Amino acid sequence: MSKPLIHSAAATATGAHQGGSSETAVSRSSADTGAVASATSWTVSGPTVWTSEARDALSVAFSDTLQRGVHGLCFSPYLEGQQPGSQIDAEQIRERLRILQPHARWVRTFSCTDGHEQTPRVAHELGLKTLVGAWLGTDADINERELQGVIEVARAGHADIVAVGNEVLLREDMSEDALLACIQRVKDALPGVPVGYVDAYYLFEKHPRITAACDVVMTNCYPFWEGCPREQALAYMQTMVQRTRAAAPGKRVLISETGWPDQGSPFHGSVPSREGAMQYFVDCCRWAKEEGIEIFYFAAFDEAWKVGAEGDVGAFWGLWDKDGTLKFG
Repeated sequence: MSKPLIHSAAATATGAHQGGSSETAVSRSSADTGAVASATSWTVSGPTVWTSEARDALSVAFSDTLQRGVHGLCFSPYLEGQQPGSQIDAEQIRERLRILQPHARWVRTFSCTDGHEQTPRVAHELGLKTLVGAWLGTDADINERELQGVIEVARAGHADIVAVGNEVLLREDMSEDALLACIQRVKDALPGVPVGYVDAYYLFEKHPRITAACDVVMTNCYPFWEGCPREQALAYMQTMVQRTRAAAPGKRVLISETGWPDQGSPFHGSVPSREGAMQYFVDCCRWAKEEGIEIFYFAAFDEAWKVGAEGDVGAFWGLWDKDGTLKFG
């Protein structure tokens, strides 16, 4: 998740994790961000004042969208009291995946250590396809375990797509050369398996060698973290995707993360709300289906541990709460 550094307190945030999206907050200049789209039928979405009738209609639209099923969901199996570094067993993974199984065709994982390497196998057993991630950071030993883990998972036949790293360049955890070597190592080890990298959309413009190395370009698009009002968020997200595609002509491009929180503190013009989270989910899923875009919505579940890394808003990006109860509809 691409969170910029605005308040000094954010500088203490940790970027190390497995199984969920988090990051060390990173400064972002205005040159890094796109302009809100001005010429699209999606420029403004949803009412600015939520009447009871509008809320009822939104509830129906959300339920219908979820019932039809989404392309993919970003998955973390953590329960209350667990966090990166906690050991996760297969039965816990299975119980959490069963909750979302009727509503998604794919799941995205973030790590292949500490038990998370079991998720792709369990997902396949439940009929779900897998975008399997290796979490890379500043610890070389952990990086090696992650790379070995994702190769083993894929060789066992449980990775439909492999993501080598998540927002590594955004956090400045590795050099471009070091990351490129990791991507190439995994590609060499896994002929026939699509391999790519995940980062904020604009970093594929800044790092063309990384973009060129990817079989699949996986772009994280968060209008919320760029202060965009929710009513204009889908149009803004569309520009992020357009920029990624322009940086990767002829490449398979998918949206690896996007979402909107339902609680927490505002971020400039971005305001968390129940209605905003529901409307953004409905808008994204409808647009992605219309355009034939592969999208992994962030996230399946709320993650209480993320408050420390992202502030109070960090815990409230899920469609289901931390206990596995559907929050909306």
